[in-house]
Amino acid sequence: MAFKSSYFKSDLFKVLSNPIRIQIIDALRTGERSVNDIATWLEVDPSSISQQLAILRSRNLVTSRKQGNFVFYAIRDSAIFKILDAALEVFNNHLVDVRDALEQL
Repeated sequence: MAFKSSYFKSDLFKVLSNPIRIQIIDALRTGERSVNDIATWLEVDPSSISQQLAILRSRNLVTSRKQGNFVFYAIRDSAIFKILDAALEVFNNHLVDVRDALEQL
């Protein structure tokens, strides 16, 4: 079982290795949004957002719902936010270490 979960984790981190996909996930923290809404918020071309959402959807990280001419996306499992929050904490801890090292110079 640990072997399969290692592959799942590896695949998840590959998906999260793209900064636009991380920004899309963060944009969905407050609830579902359309492609154009996400594109406007991130100031990225809607076609790029659609491509990245397709990857997130293929990995079951987002769900989609069609309403008229619009498709709305939402996070499937909010636990993904814990992963991103933990990564931010690691980043902030690293910055503290760098700041401390620079102050000692």
